[in-house]
Amino acid sequence: MKKTNKIGIFICDRYRRCAGGKCFKSLKNREGAFSRYKDMNVEVVGYTSCDGCPGGNIEYAVDEMKANGANVIHLATGLIVGYPPCPHIVYFHDYIERKYGLEVVYGTHPIPEKYLKMHEKLGTWNNDEWQGIIGATMNDEKMRLAYN
Repeated sequence: MKKTNKIGIFICDRYRRCAGGKCFKSLKNREGAFSRYKDMNVEVVGYTSCDGCPGGNIEYAVDEMKANGANVIHLATGLIVGYPPCPHIVYFHDYIERKYGLEVVYGTHPIPEKYLKMHEKLGTWNNDEWQGIIGATMNDEKMRLAYN
């Protein structure tokens, strides 16, 4: 029997009306940051927004996700590609890992091509820290275009 990973997903509150289409498509297809689960079962046990800057829901919603069995938390791609990207994303990552002992993954679905092009023009991700953050969601152009 394959291991089942139970995951929670946090999205940026700017996108609070998002139904999760790109995230759930990429989870189903094991693309973007979800490619790590290629040979595993995955169950989503929580999907919510950070509740807006500075991310007050991060403190509370992880409790529920963990109670529901979450062993991995994903900080959605929307936190990475927004204009500007989430200024608290590294803090969220570190806070969840340290307080809850859970693995935290940057990203969900592949970065859409249109966001990559704009952030390249802006120079947003031109440092080592951001290169580490975008790594799991930086797919080839064909994949990025499929998520535009």
